[in-house]
Amino acid sequence: MTEKGSIPAFLARAGWSDALRAPLAGDASARSYERLTRAGETAVLMKAPPGPEIARFLRIGAWLSEAGFSTPQPLARSDEDGLLLLEDFGDALMARRLADHPEEEPALYREITEMLLALHRHAPPEDLARLDGAGLASLLDLVPAHYPCTDQTAAAQLKSAIAETFETLSQEPFVMCLRDFHAENIILLDRPGLARLGLLDFQDAVQAHPAYDLVSALQDARRDVSPSVERAEIAHYAAATGLDLDRFTAIYALLGTQRALRILGIFAKLCRVDGKPHYLAFMPRVWAYIERNLSHPTLGHIAALLRAAYPRPTPDLIKELQADAPSP
Repeated sequence: MTEKGSIPAFLARAGWSDALRAPLAGDASARSYERLTRAGETAVLMKAPPGPEIARFLRIGAWLSEAGFSTPQPLARSDEDGLLLLEDFGDALMARRLADHPEEEPALYREITEMLLALHRHAPPEDLARLDGAGLASLLDLVPAHYPCTDQTAAAQLKSAIAETFETLSQEPFVMCLRDFHAENIILLDRPGLARLGLLDFQDAVQAHPAYDLVSALQDARRDVSPSVERAEIAHYAAATGLDLDRFTAIYALLGTQRALRILGIFAKLCRVDGKPHYLAFMPRVWAYIERNLSHPTLGHIAALLRAAYPRPTPDLIKELQADAPSP
């Protein structure tokens, strides 16, 4: 992370040295954020590890903006310091709107699906990594390293089964997938049409199956999405694209299983390595997604391997993980 002294110099160069600074809620990454306020204007300061992350964020953001989607525009940057000054989209998080107005859930998730349908009409940048069967399997490497594993052989076989099943089911061209796409990373803007959805946290975008971001939004680790809304949006996406609903539902369940299992590994790592145990509270919801996905008849062999390899996150298991958290 950037040194303290570089921030005042960066803000001075950007013309924001007189701004008031207030921390904003961070995420599970190494990034942190501040809101700057001066003379009625605001901006967001993103602090990231020095390196390629700033350039990647700006490149993906520019691609999305050119395609007609809302991403925060850059005001100033310092790649060597890991600093980026951005347009402030405000505080109207979709997650907050859903909490305050649950009756709007069907309409808001329909907007998400429509945005994904629009996004997927654009050919993705060719240089993005492809999340194919082997890629999906490799993302599971961190799980047994941090989440309790009761059978290493079954865990290895599970990775292979996920990769093979994906290659069997997947027939669609890959699309741009934002990966960490959920209601906490969407700001509701006063803009028309699909531009109303302000997108955040997209620098890890990849080429992947069209169902990937739909799973990310509808099987949200941080909040419950009504099963009726989930079913409606799966059906809506399949109908709008002409995809076979049965096969699309199967690959949705497969990707949901892979994502949820990886998330368990990430949350365990955040606790045991990074000292962020509050993410463990989301584990029961994530495991419920795994159980829901594994009920799909196509995934019987994967269900057997997963249950052999990994235990349910019971209260006792969560306590054991909490006990491993490093002292502050």
